[in-house]
Amino acid sequence: MAVSKKKPEENSELELRKVKALEKISNSLEDISMWLEDIDKDEWSNRIQHYLSEFLIIASGKKNGNINE
Repeated sequence: MAVSKKKPEENSELELRKVKALEKISNSLEDISMWLEDIDKDEWSNRIQHYLSEFLIIASGKKNGNINE
């Protein structure tokens, strides 16, 4: 099996692309965390509680007469 060796220029270009991709991911995560800090958690509390209770009902199979034990 032949092993291909990359040129140092190709390796440095690849590393540069990796760094740029990680910076974009970092910026996206920062934007998401800023958005999560800015939402009104008191307003969402009841809504989240409702959706979690619905999820629990569906996950336990109690909805539509299906009971999974």
